[in-house]
This record gives sequence, structure tokens and C-alpha cells, in this order.
Amino acid sequence: MKDIIKIVITGGPCGGKSTAIERVKDVFTQEGFRVLLLQETATELINGGIAPWTCRTNTDFQLLQMEMQMQKEKLFEQAAYSMNEERILIVCDRGLIDNKVYMEPGEFSTVMLRMGVNEVELRDNYDAVFHLVTTAKGAEKFYTTANNSARTETPEQAARLDDMLIAAWTGHPHLRVIGNESDFETKIKRLIDEIKLFAGVPEPVEIERKFLIRYPDPLMLDCLPYCRRIEIIQTYLSSPPGEEIRVRQRGYDGNYTYYHTRKVKSGSVKRIEEERRITKDEYLALLMNADTTKRQIRKSRYCLIYENQYFEIDVYPFWQDKAIMEIELLSEDQKIIFPDFIEVIREVSGEEKYRNSTLAQI
Repeated sequence: MKDIIKIVITGGPCGGKSTAIERVKDVFTQEGFRVLLLQETATELINGGIAPWTCRTNTDFQLLQMEMQMQKEKLFEQAAYSMNEERILIVCDRGLIDNKVYMEPGEFSTVMLRMGVNEVELRDNYDAVFHLVTTAKGAEKFYTTANNSARTETPEQAARLDDMLIAAWTGHPHLRVIGNESDFETKIKRLIDEIKLFAGVPEPVEIERKFLIRYPDPLMLDCLPYCRRIEIIQTYLSSPPGEEIRVRQRGYDGNYTYYHTRKVKSGSVKRIEEERRITKDEYLALLMNADTTKRQIRKSRYCLIYENQYFEIDVYPFWQDKAIMEIELLSEDQKIIFPDFIEVIREVSGEEKYRNSTLAQI
């Protein structure tokens, strides 16, 4: 099977996106990937004379832009399947959900209705999302609009847009936020390392730490700007010894995406992981191979951005006093800054009793 990965590189104005995309192309070409670059659609249109201020309404412009973006992505995917290379990386300069921040809620709902799509489809249509924080947050002296004629935001507006973009993408299964805590070269290196880890270069490794926490306040989590609740149904399939194979339905409000995952343990916090999106029909067919010694796991997952880290808090219906919080890392010794409103009881990364496959046992 072809290994086609579609990622988004996004972020606030002047976050380093253009430089990063060129660097990603060079690095992953050397790693043996065919890299396809999908240019930012809004800039294409604005530079071509089609803009919110030249169209009848902003809604008209956003609809044109999103339809164009969707068609471009379909064509790039078709092209990828027609190529001889086995490993293909499609890099999108911004994704469809970016447009949400340039619309009022009513405009966004109108555009989705006219396109016949929903927010889950738009957000989770990509395998991974990498957000480069604007230099207007933490590196203000480097903020400029001189290198993009379509960029007009003040530093304050850029910071606000950056916040809104992070909030719009929160809830994606694999979102990484890369800030300005270091110099620009280190920022770009971290981006490339994050993409390598996700793409399985040199191998598809998952480095995850897991913590037992006090039962959180769901109402408080629902009110946080960088937190999104996702409903998950997880079913374990019959698998060989030493392997864990599962399928997952993930989404909310009746809108879902589906995933097939295979994991092989490689240490206390490290596992070899292969995950791919599947269709609803594939998901339903795979359910026929469910492991009858395990029950389905149903849980509410709160995806939370805190200090540019992406936490996942799993709340189970059979626990009223505790929950599980997980975070995926670049390395086993990476520093974690815990949310100050979460009470961590202890780390349970290596404890079998807190794995989902164990909780699923009948």
C-alpha cells in the first residue's frame, strides 16, 4: 500500500510558515518522500484580485476559497495515488478549518451548509496539524508584514488570530503547537522532528506518558478556549500475541471520523504505532472481527492546549473520582508543564491496569 500522509502547516501571521515549508520539502525529499506542496489558497486568490473586499460579501469569498481549497486537495491526493513513489507527503499551507477564524459563526455555518460538510470533516480531513506560533507572541521584534503582500495585521491582531487558529484546530487527533521559546532555527528543527516522529522516520514510534488525575470539572473544561470535547467509541479486534489492534469512532454531534490502529509495545512509554484513517464502511466491516473477550470502550476525551502542549483527558462513565490524562512527546525525557487546574495523582505510564485494552476486559 502507498504511504500517503497529508499534513497542515498553519499558524498566526509571521510564524515562519513559508520558510518552514521549504525546509520540510528539502528534508523529507532527502528522506525518500515525494513531497507535494499545496500553496495557501487565500494568498493565491487575493494576489489574483479576488478578496473579501472585492466580492459581494465575506461569505461569498470564503465559500469560493474553501471550495477551491477542497478541490485542490482532492487533485493532489489523486495525483499522489498515480505516482510511482511509495512514500508521499502532501504539505498543505493552511487547511480548510483555518477559514473559520475569518468568519462570524453564522457565516461559517452558512458556508458549511452550502458545501454539504461539517466541522469534524473539515478539521479531521488531515493526518496531522502543526501550528507555528506567530512572532507577535513572544518574539515581537521579528514581526513584520513586509514578506507577504496579503498580510496586513498589526501585532495585536496577529496574536489574536493565532489564538483563534489554535482554538479552531483543537480537537484534531494530532495537533502540535510550536512556540517561540527558542531561536528560529530551533523552532524549525522542532517542527521537522515532530513531522518525522509522526511520519515514522526512521520508525513509527509513539512516545506517550499517562497520568492518573482527580476527576476534572467538565463544565470548566467545556468553557476553556483551547479545549474541545470529543466522544470516542473504541473497539478491540482479534490480534496476534504482542500486538494490539483497534478501531475507533471519533467525533461529536453525530459527525465522526474513523481510525484503524496497530500497536506493538517497545518500552514503558514507547510503542511502535501504525494508524490510518478509514471509511465508515471499512469501520463497520472491521467490527465483525471484534475481540469478544473485550467490551467497547466509550469515553469523553477533552483535547487541551496548555503552554503549547497537547493534553488528552479521558473521562470514563464508570469512574466518578478519577480520569486519565495523556501526552505524546518528542522524547522520553521531555519536560511536561501540567495545567494548574488539574490535580495529578501519579504517573501510570507503565501500569497495565490503566491501559484501555485492560479496562475493556470483560
